[in-house]
Amino acid sequence: MQDDDSTEDKTIPTNLRLLLLLEELAKAGVPTTPTAANEVLGLPKPTIHRLFHTLENEGFLQRDIDGRSYAPGARLRRLAGSVLSTSRIRMVRQTVLSTLAEDVGETCNIAMPERHTMVYLDRVETKWPLRIQLPVGTEVPFHCTASGKMYLSSLKSRLFNKYLSIATLDTQTEHTITDPDTLKAEVEAIRERGYSTDNEEFMKGMVAVAVPLLDAQNRLMSTLSIHAPTQRVTLDELKAHLPRLQAAATDLAELVMH
Repeated sequence: MQDDDSTEDKTIPTNLRLLLLLEELAKAGVPTTPTAANEVLGLPKPTIHRLFHTLENEGFLQRDIDGRSYAPGARLRRLAGSVLSTSRIRMVRQTVLSTLAEDVGETCNIAMPERHTMVYLDRVETKWPLRIQLPVGTEVPFHCTASGKMYLSSLKSRLFNKYLSIATLDTQTEHTITDPDTLKAEVEAIRERGYSTDNEEFMKGMVAVAVPLLDAQNRLMSTLSIHAPTQRVTLDELKAHLPRLQAAATDLAELVMH
């Protein structure tokens, strides 16, 4: 029996197919079916399904809840984080973060969405002796952190409603939003204003503000946030730094895209 590769469109070299497929999935930004991805690639049907199967088996993709679509798997998400942590990018990123932390006088963080949590990718600590320890690699919930709620606000309504239907909104403090309707209203407000806050919702005595880092398609790549103990600053005082925070987010996003 003749292999389907012998009849494939040879305009896409074999060794580029997986990379181009991953590129299309990244551009889509949502769980994607083989059929939808192949509208761009134009490969024979058996080939595109074989590529998806290979990427799933190797951990680069994982099936979405609907059983038909695929989203980035753990291995691909780790790869994305590693690319963002390459020495040249990280050096400039640290410079931007350090300057921001110096200007606002508080700890600054970059966090990326993982499958079920936000993960701290980078941070620069405040010089104050009193600080909150959330080191690189820390995982924090979506529903009660500034970075997590910023991410939730970037989801399309269908995906956000799916999240609300299956998520457990655990109580972290007396201020944690645990009612789905209240969280939905909060996320809608974040979409409107373009930034999110954490008013002692994740950790008692900590406040935070976050803004998005956007890619070339204006989609959220990660978040930039500042947090501080309430013994030193109020949430309103942190919000006063929003223009500086948003300017730094623009600089960081341009760093990744160029």
